[in-house]
Amino acid sequence: MHMALPRALQHPARIVPLAFLAAIAAGTVLLAMPISRPGPDGAPILVALFTSTSAACITGLAVVDTSSYWSPFGQSVILVLMQLGGFGILTLASLLGLVVSHRIGLRSRLLAQQEIGTVGLGDVRRLVRGVAVVMFTAEALTAVALSLRLIFGYGEPVGRALWHGVFHAVSAFTNSGFALYPDSLVRFVSDPWVCLPVFLAVLAGSLGFPVLYELRAELRQPAAWSIHTKLTVGTSLLLLPIMMAALLVFEWRNPRTFGSLDLGTKWLAALFQSIQPRSGGLNTVDYGAMREETWAVTDAMMFIGGGSASTAGGIKVTTFALLGYVIFAEIRGEPDVVVAQRRVAGSTQRLALSIALLGVAVVGAGTLIVLSVSAYPLGQVLFEVTSAFGTVGLSTGITADLPPSAQVVLIVLMFVGRVGIVVAASALALRSRTRLYRKPEERPLVG
Repeated sequence: MHMALPRALQHPARIVPLAFLAAIAAGTVLLAMPISRPGPDGAPILVALFTSTSAACITGLAVVDTSSYWSPFGQSVILVLMQLGGFGILTLASLLGLVVSHRIGLRSRLLAQQEIGTVGLGDVRRLVRGVAVVMFTAEALTAVALSLRLIFGYGEPVGRALWHGVFHAVSAFTNSGFALYPDSLVRFVSDPWVCLPVFLAVLAGSLGFPVLYELRAELRQPAAWSIHTKLTVGTSLLLLPIMMAALLVFEWRNPRTFGSLDLGTKWLAALFQSIQPRSGGLNTVDYGAMREETWAVTDAMMFIGGGSASTAGGIKVTTFALLGYVIFAEIRGEPDVVVAQRRVAGSTQRLALSIALLGVAVVGAGTLIVLSVSAYPLGQVLFEVTSAFGTVGLSTGITADLPPSAQVVLIVLMFVGRVGIVVAASALALRSRTRLYRKPEERPLVG
């Protein structure tokens, strides 16, 4: 006999945040234990909580050096949290139920649908299997590539190379941003055999499971792609060269970043970093040494994020692209918003606008709070806050030095950024009302 959850807690919009909170709590307890550190003492509770939240919410911001502060057990806890956060706690639960019983119940399908963002309820079972296949295949291929490079290119012992290969493969595909080197991946800035596998893993993870699933089936028929896939792929391919161009233009002569690199390494570094603000979080160049113009462009990219139902954060590229279509239709005086010969529902437009404005509100409020409790300038604070909200993990180097109250703000931002603004808001107001009548229309002055 089992105890049922209260009715209010059975709604997917509330169970998803609660599941992540449970994972964060478990990770905090484990990381606070003495076994998680090389020394005799465990980590302070705030350090454990911040690290657990950053790992479970696949962000990558850190207040301590992951490579030296945590023991192999502590690093393993971080790895498991990254994997759970990327795969989706509820998706993993549905997968385990599928393996054991060869079937998924209606409630599990609803929960998985909330987590991975699929549209059709009947597609959840196939999509959950696809999530597992795509994720573990991508991580395995990346881990093999990195491990072989570390063994034959850097003379690393096999065990250490395999551990580093697996850890960074999971970190890359889940867009977590954690690294087992004090400088992230700066030491590999000129090595394409490390940078390119990580770049491809981050890109694949940021597209989203529904997109990867559809691309696998319809890769050679772009005309058959759904609007969601077209918007995600098209906008992603547009944002990558924009970020890459900004890096090359603003950092080309910066002696602390690109200025000291040779021509080929500059292009490789720009390519690698072009995907990281989309939620990757790993870096081969010191962001703390970059110019404020680069920070501003990076802020925008982190706020936009990656694909819906992906391991990336932000407001998502589909939201950003859809708002662009809404503005374009309004400028042209069109009565409908049309994307790829399909009319977009008004409810979807309102949802996109709500997500964007809520995102601005969250980042704005977080920035003001951190500014009020710390002595750092606006540019650095906005960068850290946007990185936390977008679950990116890039940093100008001030996270560890922020006061505890500011670190708590970042913890909240990472959680909200992972579970999604709409999910967090709907968890507070589960009931949706359907009116049987409409009020009289009147147009106020706008603009």
